Amino acid sequence: MAEWVLKVADARGEIHQHTVEAESEQQLRDRYARQGYLIYSVRRRGGMVALPALRTRRRKLSLERFLVFNQQFVTLVKAGLPILKGLDLLAERLTDPRLGQHIRAVRDDVRNGALLSDAFRRQGVFPPIYVTSILAGEKSGSLAEVLDRYIAYQRLALAVRKKLLLSLIYPSLLVALVCGLLVFLITYVVPSFAELYKSLSAQLPRITTILIAVGTTARNYVLGGVAALLAAGIAFRLWSRGEAAREKVDRLKLRTPLAGEIWIKHQVAQFARILGTLQVGGIPLLQALETASESVGSGLLRQALLKAQRLVKEGQSLSSALASTGVIPGLAIDMIEVGESTGALPSMLGSVAEFYDDDVNTRLTAALSLIEPSIMIFMGAFVAFVLVALYLPIFSLADTLR
Repeated sequence: MAEWVLKVADARGEIHQHTVEAESEQQLRDRYARQGYLIYSVRRRGGMVALPALRTRRRKLSLERFLVFNQQFVTLVKAGLPILKGLDLLAERLTDPRLGQHIRAVRDDVRNGALLSDAFRRQGVFPPIYVTSILAGEKSGSLAEVLDRYIAYQRLALAVRKKLLLSLIYPSLLVALVCGLLVFLITYVVPSFAELYKSLSAQLPRITTILIAVGTTARNYVLGGVAALLAAGIAFRLWSRGEAAREKVDRLKLRTPLAGEIWIKHQVAQFARILGTLQVGGIPLLQALETASESVGSGLLRQALLKAQRLVKEGQSLSSALASTGVIPGLAIDMIEVGESTGALPSMLGSVAEFYDDDVNTRLTAALSLIEPSIMIFMGAFVAFVLVALYLPIFSLADTLR
């Protein structure tokens, strides 16, 4: 028999790691699933992880289409249709080929006797909060209610994301147009005037000489500059894939004036909504923290939540554990402390998410209202500078001719 190392969570949410013997990974999974454990990972002792389900890096599914699938699935479950029959009906009717492929794999696993939560987890592409919620629904016998709560969470999260993206479209377009105009002026207009003044053998003012030198040099190196920027962007993208690199980038974001505060509040709102959804679904706090840490998009916040999970496991309250990380804003910690003391932590987490979402929207709107006129003022000043520098020699020539 081979030796395997398991990372599991018990019914109270405590994380354990065991080294056991078994003939196969599937046999081991079935044994611990029957005992009521949530299996996080299984690896052969001395080997690679057999299924790092919560950390598998693959292309993400379309959340909108996944939402539609869940709405259809919960309707079939509420109608009394068996889970396997519902998966059969939906698997062949999904318009998204990638999602359809994974749902068919889930259906086949369920047909072979796997739990629904295990079948979704094995695919490695479904959100951890979704898998954990389904596990809670299976254990409590309220799968339809759990799916309803997840659908409500997903709708709200998508609405917040779309609102943020729509708020950033116009400033991004404005910045792109300004950059394009700057490149056009410096690499085309300025060199054209340089050729004109060269043919006239005109005595140029110092400001015009500097501008022409910059424009001529920029035209010669514009393609190389674009290639260098693309290469730097690709290199940064590859470097930032590592966990340590993402944490460094997040710390840089956090120290950015104004934007850093907006960013961390958005991350905290996301965390609070995930944790609150899991708590309402009956997931133990330690297990909910584990899932929340896997679900947030920030590497810095993920490490902070894992640290908070260890402190909670040692007996500290959630609010004091989060306060010790130095990442979570003080107001959120105070609200969570009130929720713990009154026994209304899930609802208080929802209030934290709503409060910070509103605060992020307000601050983002205010910041964009300042950024847009600033861009226009900068562009107007630059164009005025270019026009004065280019036409000043013409005025001097006109005075000479008189």
